[in-house]
This record gives sequence, C-alpha cells and structure tokens, in this order.
Amino acid sequence: MAVVLSFYGLSMIALIVLVIGSWFVWDRRYKKQPDQTIPEGYIRTKEVFIDPTTKKKMVVYFHPETGDRIYKEGAVQKVIKK
Repeated sequence: MAVVLSFYGLSMIALIVLVIGSWFVWDRRYKKQPDQTIPEGYIRTKEVFIDPTTKKKMVVYFHPETGDRIYKEGAVQKVIKK
C-alpha cells in the first residue's frame, strides 16, 4: 500500500514540476528581446499579426543563418482615406 501511494505521490509531484517548468519556458516565446532592439543579421519579414494576449501588433524578424525568429511590437499605421 505504501509503495502504491509513494509511486502516485511522486508521479503527481513530477507532473506538477513539469507543468510549472514548461509554463515558464513557454511564456518566453515573445520575450526573447525585452529591450526591443533587433540584433545584427535579422531581417524584417512581411509577417505582421495581432498578439491575442496583449492585442498589440507584432512584427516578425528572421535570421536566415540560424532560422531564429524575433517578435517585436510594431507601430500601428493608420490609413488616411480621401
């Protein structure tokens, strides 16, 4: 009985640690560059999207050698109609 309880107890603790750890890693996906500067070698792509959590316009930068991507908050451009 004690072996079964210790097995399930350790499994639950491992699951909780895994969930909390993955949350911190997953949350960094848009926070690679907190100072919003673009490192050398990155080029701006035509990809623009609205971040569903912050509702801000995000612009994608791509490094062709490494394949790494950076998401930077972009300026909202208004179209003036005449």
